[in-house]
Amino acid sequence: MCRRNSLISIFLIFIAIHISVAQESFIYKELDTTKLFMEVYYPEQMVNKENYPALVFFFGGGWNSGSRSQFEHQADYFSKRGIVCFLIDYRTRNQHQTSPYESVKDAKSAIRFLRENAGKFHIDQDKIIASGGSAGGHLAAATALIDGYNESTDDLSISPIPNALVLFNPVIDNGPGGYGYERIGDQFKEFSPLHNIKSGAPPTLFLLGTKDALIPVVTAEYYKMVMEKVGNRCDLILYDDQPHGFFNYANFENYKQTVEATDEFLQSLGYLQKDPQIIIE
Repeated sequence: MCRRNSLISIFLIFIAIHISVAQESFIYKELDTTKLFMEVYYPEQMVNKENYPALVFFFGGGWNSGSRSQFEHQADYFSKRGIVCFLIDYRTRNQHQTSPYESVKDAKSAIRFLRENAGKFHIDQDKIIASGGSAGGHLAAATALIDGYNESTDDLSISPIPNALVLFNPVIDNGPGGYGYERIGDQFKEFSPLHNIKSGAPPTLFLLGTKDALIPVVTAEYYKMVMEKVGNRCDLILYDDQPHGFFNYANFENYKQTVEATDEFLQSLGYLQKDPQIIIE
């Protein structure tokens, strides 16, 4: 009987670790009949009147599709580490019949919403980390680098620029030969993060598999070179023989490695301390 009870306890602990449940959901933007939500993951033990870093995740899907649940495991982990995490909806072509430009507008609106409501979420508005995968990585980078594509209903006095970036195989080149050029055309000059790097950009972690069929390693290396040439920090980590989307939870070992790399990057910025250490499950 004792052994059975022990096994049950272990099973319950396993379930508690593995289930990721957003603690709150908010509408951050309304346009006509469209409502865009963000899910919030809070640290388990928050100190009253203390503000925490915020980590914002944008899902991938080519600006066509996707779900904010893509990064729920990352959000669960980093909330346990002491960061308030947000999973963001944005408009996509399949669901809203919109273009990539609307996706960028929504990403900027999300950052502005968090800054404006920093007190409500107990976040430090000077420690906002934007993150995302693939097209979601583009949106994260765009909030930092792209000046245009602002929603007319936004308070433009509030900056949409995050304080750090964590990019998972991001679409950073939308020029000729890059991803999405057939949809963007000549507007790539204003839309492509690679073509809009400037001094003062947020410190960036760039995670990429060497077998990514959409984002060539040479593009990532060039991005890093230009970032550093103008005085910005850009840490590029390459994962041997890994394809596009390698970081997702279904690829657990890669998921674990990229979470650890992100954790170390955020420690280097002073956004996290070494403890409490959380087992990655």
